[in-house]
Amino acid sequence: MAVRRRRRPRPQLTAGTTGAHWAPSELELSRRAWRDRRTRRSTLVAVLSTLLFAVAAYLAVTSAPGWPRVRATFFSWPVAVDSFPEILRGLWLNLQVLVVGGVLVLVVGLLVASVRTLRGPALAPLRIVATAYVDLFRGMPLIIVLYLVGFGFPALGLEGMPTSPFVLGTTAIVLVYSAYVAEVFRAGIESVHPSQRSAARSLGLTHRQTMRLVVLPQALRTVTPALLNDFVALQKDVGLISVLGAIDAVRSAQIIVGQTFNFTPYIVAGLLFVLLAVPSARLADAVSARARRRQQSGSLL
Repeated sequence: MAVRRRRRPRPQLTAGTTGAHWAPSELELSRRAWRDRRTRRSTLVAVLSTLLFAVAAYLAVTSAPGWPRVRATFFSWPVAVDSFPEILRGLWLNLQVLVVGGVLVLVVGLLVASVRTLRGPALAPLRIVATAYVDLFRGMPLIIVLYLVGFGFPALGLEGMPTSPFVLGTTAIVLVYSAYVAEVFRAGIESVHPSQRSAARSLGLTHRQTMRLVVLPQALRTVTPALLNDFVALQKDVGLISVLGAIDAVRSAQIIVGQTFNFTPYIVAGLLFVLLAVPSARLADAVSARARRRQQSGSLL
């Protein structure tokens, strides 16, 4: 017995002032309306559940026996207002370290990654040094590197050795983060298919031209989301330069806490770092989503 297949409705062509044009069918319109209703319902459920969770958390915290003392010690509005200008001035130093350190991290990381991807037995010493550098600074905590650089370099007593916490702190951050970024770059470079290099060399390009014109542009598109995530982490870690005596946002908050015996300045400094990191985090999410859509669609743009 033959089974008759149901014919799908075809898109309709309607005549307009400029000629025939495509219009969605009634079935497509009903599907779009159903998807819109489902999206609105899901959004409403998410908003209500979030509000219920926030109210429950607020009631649980504020009903605790020690909440009045915690509110006065950590969430004092007058102390927050008084300490905000000083902490904001300290945050300017953190921004300087972030900008200078971020640029240097990209340069040093790309250089180390390029050295690690060199070919040929004669270049083995360079690859060994680059690998040892990455293994050393990826495994060592940043706080220890800050102590070693911040207090060890000036102790050498060499003429012209900088003693500024800004310079020494930025140097320590660059040493550590360059090791992480170098591995990100190396993963992107090695993800480029060898046929791309072979095609470039067959056209007469040198190794340097092949890396600059063929390999690196493709690698950068691949590793951009990971680089943005490292940048978000760097925004937090620039606050660690306070251990070297730099008057940044964290150190300014610590000074005010010692004067007022109130921990609200730490909350203010933490919120400023959060406000600094949120835009970068959303940008990293957007770039990651765009890269995922491009990969799923098979696009190279």
